[in-house]
Amino acid sequence: MDLGLSEEQEMLRNFARDFLEKECPESLVREMEEDERGYTATLWQGMARQGWQGLIIPAEYGGAGMPFLDLCVLLEEFGRALVPGPFLSTAVLGAVPVMDAGSDAQKREILPRVASGELVMTLALTEPSGRFAADAVTMRASKEDDAYVLNGTKLFVPDAHVADTLVVAARTGGEGERGISLFLVDGAAPGLSATVLKTIAADKQCEVRFEDVRVPAAALLGAEGAGWEALLGVRRKATVAYCAYLVGLAQRDFEISVDYAKEREQFGRPIGSFQAIQHKAADMVTDVDASRFIMYRAAWAVSEDEPDQDLQVSMAKAWCSDASQRVVAHGQQIHGGIGFTKEYKIQLFFRRQKMAELMWGDGDYHREQVAQLLEIA
Repeated sequence: MDLGLSEEQEMLRNFARDFLEKECPESLVREMEEDERGYTATLWQGMARQGWQGLIIPAEYGGAGMPFLDLCVLLEEFGRALVPGPFLSTAVLGAVPVMDAGSDAQKREILPRVASGELVMTLALTEPSGRFAADAVTMRASKEDDAYVLNGTKLFVPDAHVADTLVVAARTGGEGERGISLFLVDGAAPGLSATVLKTIAADKQCEVRFEDVRVPAAALLGAEGAGWEALLGVRRKATVAYCAYLVGLAQRDFEISVDYAKEREQFGRPIGSFQAIQHKAADMVTDVDASRFIMYRAAWAVSEDEPDQDLQVSMAKAWCSDASQRVVAHGQQIHGGIGFTKEYKIQLFFRRQKMAELMWGDGDYHREQVAQLLEIA
């Protein structure tokens, strides 16, 4: 059984690491936490020149046409570098529903612009309840002549304040999974407002309000009332994408902590010589490697459209969420009190882990999903 990356994947990983070490240093990550937009055009366009925004977009629409598994290789490096900006929002949350549900005209209009770095997108799904279930979508889209009028509030929408186009889930009728439709909405549409929320990770999640936002019928993504099926595909990919991000984040947190344990001296010797620190490092590397395995197992299942992909995805997110939490907690304890100060970069990983842990469901949520899929809940 070969668990290694292919030659092409190794090249992608190595190039991404070299590129991000140069173009996305710690100083930029810190700066973007205070920046209103949360990313720079220089880094965004630099990634576009590498073809990253269009990595999984089919070649006929200007992308590289690579499998989703390869995107996870890239996103592991994004987690390692704590890359700021709307990459995941655009390349996964925005582009995937267009690829899965869009008409050919919509694909030709949107996907080449995503691949080139011209278009920033996001997905407006969750509402004040914060739940991912179909019955949590209560925002209304009313049909008026040849248009739809959207009213309601979306919460925790990543990067909505800089999005050129939002994919919006709204209810056009029915209950539960029935009657949910997807719409392509201009980020500057009259009646739409996005407010950046204050979060522990300073990651630009937004509250988005829709007050009589009018969109043409052509903005409907897929068939009316059939949006939930497309959202399930987005949810699978987005969940694994955040797992990949967590794996890279946890790996780098472990490396920083081990380096510190070798350098920091107490009682006349490096703290890494003490058994308590050694055991924490051992627990960290065990969690990191286990997370990497279960994440790539889920990514492969999604890439290959395996029958058990939902089970694999929830298993991966449950494990990666909790394991990465343990890793960053050990990292803080190895550093001691100074690990919580802004002068030390370890706190960046601690805060970003919490964001990714909660995105698309934490460990408790996905354990419940696993139990349901095993038909014991």
